Amino acid sequence: MKIIVTEYGSSELIRRLADPFWFQAFGAALGFDWHSSGVTTVVTGVLRAAIDPQELGVAVCGGKGSRSTRTPREIEEVCESLSISSRKAEELKRASMLAAKVDNAALQDGFPLYHHVIVFSEDGEWAIIQQGMDVETRLARRYHWLSEGLSSFVEEPHKAVVGARARQPVLNLVARESEDARRVMVDLVGEGVVRLKRLVAEARGFIPLDDWLRTGGRSRVRRVVRYLKMPWSINWRAVERAYQLGPKRFEELLEVRGLGPSTLRGLALVSALIFGAEPSWRDPVKFSFAFGGKDGVPFPVNRDAMDEAIQFLGESVRMAEMGEKDRLEALKRLSVIRGGGK
Repeated sequence: MKIIVTEYGSSELIRRLADPFWFQAFGAALGFDWHSSGVTTVVTGVLRAAIDPQELGVAVCGGKGSRSTRTPREIEEVCESLSISSRKAEELKRASMLAAKVDNAALQDGFPLYHHVIVFSEDGEWAIIQQGMDVETRLARRYHWLSEGLSSFVEEPHKAVVGARARQPVLNLVARESEDARRVMVDLVGEGVVRLKRLVAEARGFIPLDDWLRTGGRSRVRRVVRYLKMPWSINWRAVERAYQLGPKRFEELLEVRGLGPSTLRGLALVSALIFGAEPSWRDPVKFSFAFGGKDGVPFPVNRDAMDEAIQFLGESVRMAEMGEKDRLEALKRLSVIRGGGK
């Protein structure tokens, strides 16, 4: 860490930590070479222990479980020790809070967060690495954020999302396609609370649709159906608080204390049902473990799929060398592999 900061500056260290490939390779260099969820906690734990803010001008705050809840206070303490302005400290705390709120509530992919770390410099640049766990499948998903180039916390904000595989459907309120839904949800806080309460009351007593779609449940149906289930309960105090604050943007709505996944899902349902503002169902995973690990983590290696992918890629390269017409066909074949391959 000291060499990177000395040779390239703190910005480069933060940039590298936000890169999932570099982060994974760094974990392997530390000797943690099996690609399980433990890479995240071990690498960030090592960084926290090894980096001295007074020496490098870089700090690591947060961690796993209860330690993550102390992140705002840790940021304040580090900023005070490094003479970072209170304005920058507030910006860092807000970035930490919004990143966690997005990945816990605005993006509902089935991986509740249990790990949150922010790495920041004296200049206020930061990277956030957080991780969620699906307790049923025992699979984890890691979320990378970077302040550099970040234009919005609520529209395509991630530097990368890393997981074992993509899922469908995923309620993704930070997708670009969810812009209309976000706008209507903000308007609903001020105008549609009565309508929302009525829909919640009507939803009670019905069998949730996902009970009929879950493998091994009441039905053996395996189709993926896009749906929004009205939550059983909504934090009406948070809705009232939002109404009183009068947020003008979705980002401000997320900052309302107590406004979590259920309330956002209810608002999203009403925005689609009443106003036709459909949210996105696209999983934002950008990097995945394609073929598994040799030790079976996150899943055993699928050699047939690996061999088939190598064969397709080899054929596509050879075809691309033959001419424009064949090159176009090769690119089409590659797009099919990326979109629906094994």
